[in-house]
Amino acid sequence: MATPSPSLPLPTTGPERILVVGGGGRENALGWALARCPGVQRVWVAPGNGGTAELAGCEQLPIADTNHPGLITACEELDVDLVVVGPEAPLAAGLADRLRAEGLTVFGPGADGAQLEASKHWAKALMQEAGVPTAGYWPATSLEQALAVLDQQNRPLVVKADGLAAGKGVTVADTVAETRAAIEEVFDGRFGAAGTALVLEERLSGPEVSVFALCDGSSLVLLPPAQDHKRIGEGDTGPNTGGMGAYAPAPLLDAAGLEQTRQLVLEPIVRALQGRGIDYRGVIYAGLMLTPSGPQVIEFNCRFGDPECETLMPLLGPELAQVLAACARGQLATAPPLSIQPGCSACVIAAAAGYPGEVRQGDLITSSLHANATLQLFHAGSRRDGDSQCHTAGGRVLAVVAQADDFDSAFERAYGGLAQVQFEGMTYRRDIGHQVRRR
Repeated sequence: MATPSPSLPLPTTGPERILVVGGGGRENALGWALARCPGVQRVWVAPGNGGTAELAGCEQLPIADTNHPGLITACEELDVDLVVVGPEAPLAAGLADRLRAEGLTVFGPGADGAQLEASKHWAKALMQEAGVPTAGYWPATSLEQALAVLDQQNRPLVVKADGLAAGKGVTVADTVAETRAAIEEVFDGRFGAAGTALVLEERLSGPEVSVFALCDGSSLVLLPPAQDHKRIGEGDTGPNTGGMGAYAPAPLLDAAGLEQTRQLVLEPIVRALQGRGIDYRGVIYAGLMLTPSGPQVIEFNCRFGDPECETLMPLLGPELAQVLAACARGQLATAPPLSIQPGCSACVIAAAAGYPGEVRQGDLITSSLHANATLQLFHAGSRRDGDSQCHTAGGRVLAVVAQADDFDSAFERAYGGLAQVQFEGMTYRRDIGHQVRRR
């Protein structure tokens, strides 16, 4: 039986003062979406980035997500009544636990639940325990152990660093030699502490789709499925990135497919978490591969995907703040239904030259893009310098997102918006959404 989080009174209204923790495009999109909800008076984003203050209703709060005491003090001084933790690293480090211990209402799992993402081995064992369909796997804690598995299998495998590697710790090898090189790379320290162990998996084939569920510890609300583009190069070539673009709702998964995912994947994993005494309140992100034998889980994450979050937020209705607060309180049944806007959403990422490898920072960002009801600009790797101008400060710099009745129009609008932003070395894919675009 799951151990409940501290008891909280039933809310009489939705949250009015919200803190979003994180500094990427995902957190900018969350702040933007929550600030639009009726009844929300103020939204702070900590630490935010160079574009946070440009979002209507949002204010940047320069406190790092590793500064737990600073965030607790800010919540008390600002009278925050909902905290939404965006990134996986602070969740895995127990930020939600610390905040809840202070009596705060937090959307985001504790460190125990965050193991869904923080340890590939832990997650695979939980899937096996829950009967969730997933690829066969072999954990390894040393180079010798991993190479012995490879020699035994004598076929290309998927190599995953066990810990958090910012979405870059996975190699889908095409040959045995490539598998061996990826194993050696993990244990040579490329991923730091995330690479002290790894998981080898069977390769699966089929299209990928992302499914996000809002969870209050037992009940679930599923969001429209999304599909992102991990590879840096057009035609889905080159190394994996954190994501170069996305679109939603992904037509790969219709209403029946979503319901199948609920029954085969999400409800069993929630029951398995409960069985381990974990009261999971936050996002469960299931990365699926639709194989000829049915959906298989590639991975679970403990937060919204990025750039899927930027893509999805404009499609979610004005009840979002109330729904997240109800999840955080373990009281999803008290929330109004979350409405979904008609049409579709398209997102294109502008990255710095060299991404996903070593990137240059500090280039001036200029923009003539004017956001409107169907076109958004979310900053990710950016900062404001002393001259108040915005400069690049990371690998993925900007996300341009647009909505329309069809994907062709949505992507035309998104790429039109992208043409209005510039920085030296700007890199982006011109074929995002090629699966659903007709022109």
